[in-house]
Amino acid sequence: MAVCARLCGVGPARGCRRRQQRRGPAETAAADSEADTDPEEERIEAGPARCTLLELPPELLVEIFASLPGTDLPSLAQVCSRFRRILHTDTIWRRRCREVLHRYRHILGLWQPDIGPYGGLLNVVVDGLFIIGWMYLPPHDPHVGDPMRFKPLFRIHLMERKSATVECMYGHKGPHNGHIQIVKRDEFSTKCNQTDHHRMSGGRQEEFRTWLREEWGRTLEDIFHEHMQELILMKFIYTSQYDNCLTYRRIYLPPSHPDDLIKPGLFKGTYGSHGLEIVMLSFHGSRARGTKITGDPNIPAGQQTVEIDLHRRIQLPDVENLRNFNELSRIVLEVREQVRQEQQEAGEDPAPPREPSAKGPEGPPPAAAAAAAAGDSKEAGSGAEAAAAAAAEQSASTGQGQPFVLPVGVSSRNEDYPRTCRLCFYGTGLIAGHGFTSPERTPGVFVLFDEDRFGFLWLELKSFSLYSRVQATFQNADAPSPQAFDEMLRNIQSLTS
Repeated sequence: MAVCARLCGVGPARGCRRRQQRRGPAETAAADSEADTDPEEERIEAGPARCTLLELPPELLVEIFASLPGTDLPSLAQVCSRFRRILHTDTIWRRRCREVLHRYRHILGLWQPDIGPYGGLLNVVVDGLFIIGWMYLPPHDPHVGDPMRFKPLFRIHLMERKSATVECMYGHKGPHNGHIQIVKRDEFSTKCNQTDHHRMSGGRQEEFRTWLREEWGRTLEDIFHEHMQELILMKFIYTSQYDNCLTYRRIYLPPSHPDDLIKPGLFKGTYGSHGLEIVMLSFHGSRARGTKITGDPNIPAGQQTVEIDLHRRIQLPDVENLRNFNELSRIVLEVREQVRQEQQEAGEDPAPPREPSAKGPEGPPPAAAAAAAAGDSKEAGSGAEAAAAAAAEQSASTGQGQPFVLPVGVSSRNEDYPRTCRLCFYGTGLIAGHGFTSPERTPGVFVLFDEDRFGFLWLELKSFSLYSRVQATFQNADAPSPQAFDEMLRNIQSLTS
């Protein structure tokens, strides 16, 4: 014990150091030459004045506490204020995180679950003594400006010394046993080992009613549109079969550049009967793309829902003429014809002009959409167009914006859209039949309102989608390079192509 005391530098007792200080050099040398294993000596020296744990230096307490099981630390923090302060030392938790997180360090960040066409957004973070996987959900339709909702799907305890405990958080009966398998660096899967915890006493009907309140914030009786009811029931049946046994693929936030029109990122958007969906806006030179992170049976997650040509400014007419859908249609179709001619001259193979179809990003569109793309051939006076163009340029340069209103006959899930816009560009939107059959790109107008809001007017469908930025902050979600981000986009798109 005397040897240990000298190595630790704390002494077997405070009294022993004082006695050593009173000895002379010869006495000290003689004392040091005595055998350290004398049990009687050790009993006399250590017994009367024992050193308590509270008297140890902080650096030694940090080492001791860091070696204890994580389950003991919360109780230890309640002993006294000194222990509690020491347990806030980063060194203790960095070491514990290295031990436990070593196996799970690759799952921190953003992920897209493989839930067929519906997709999703999972954010895995370190939260105190846990690693938690939070599923992010759009706000209730059609309140696109509301904050995101989120719920936990799984958590990993960091309190065990040797191995971490994985718990499934799905359902309404509290945490229960789960499992996580890391397939590869950018893919992992979750499995619930007690799926009976997901069931409710009222059976599937109670589960559906609960899911509907959480997903849509209403009851089925509140939804009068029959087609919308069918889509909602279809989504419940499809998604509930997974029982939180899912595969996740990593996604990155888009890289930004000072020349980007606005900051890229995640946006909530209205998609008719499908409700609100999450779209990732990214910039690629002269084009901007909106990729679905969540999707639907028409346009599944991973697909590019809109593409904007940033070299094709659309000059909107004045407000009175903008109310005339045929006038807007004429302007947009003229730009489409220009694009088609330039593609032909460049030797590309443009898609030929076609008649409107009964497909859309939100299931069969209203009957009125059947004639949406034809337009009128009448021409506006050149003086009026020049005046409108000059006014728009002035408003864009001053940042005040130009007046904006939806044309008569264009439907919007959210009528609370801004009444001024900064800029408009020609773009195309992806539409398809149910099951992503016969997908085609159709012309539309990208409307930039401000840094956090934009819209897309689907010309053929006579409908308008409003998008609002997701304001949440995500850690461990940046792409390591622009090339890695582009590869990620191609990968998630190929899964549903």
